[in-house]
Amino acid sequence: MSKSSVAKRVPVSFTVNGKSHSLEAPAMARLLDVIREDIQLTGTKEGCGEGECGACSVILNGELVNSCLVPVIQAQGAKITTIEGVAQGDVLHPVQKAFLECGGAQCGICTPGMVLASLSLLEKNPNPTRDEIREGLAGNLCRCTGYMKIFDSVARACGSQQ
Repeated sequence: MSKSSVAKRVPVSFTVNGKSHSLEAPAMARLLDVIREDIQLTGTKEGCGEGECGACSVILNGELVNSCLVPVIQAQGAKITTIEGVAQGDVLHPVQKAFLECGGAQCGICTPGMVLASLSLLEKNPNPTRDEIREGLAGNLCRCTGYMKIFDSVARACGSQQ
């Protein structure tokens, strides 16, 4: 293998779930792969690899993003939250608890992204209507629940059973 065929590795540093990480990775490596393989946080899932399903969603500097579309170099200096950073120790976040209580989590592939999308929505709109919940989660696909249990989960988490 020639040197030109090996991707140049660059240093990158960021904070994931409150913990600082510094590593070297190919500049165009997907943030998804670095999180899963280098940092060993496997809660973030790969569904489609094309930014269409939301399974790989993380919160990057306060914004919900599809980590399969973000080159790791763009995360330099960023603050990232993955599903592993949502609970406080053994205490589930109200959104996580609502997903369990309402049956919003089934096979688990979409759940991390749905939870993070819900958190992002509720951060911007703490009391969304059903239509706003649908719109807020529109970038996330689920093949198990038919969505109603997920929408119920978000409504329960914010206390609005609309």
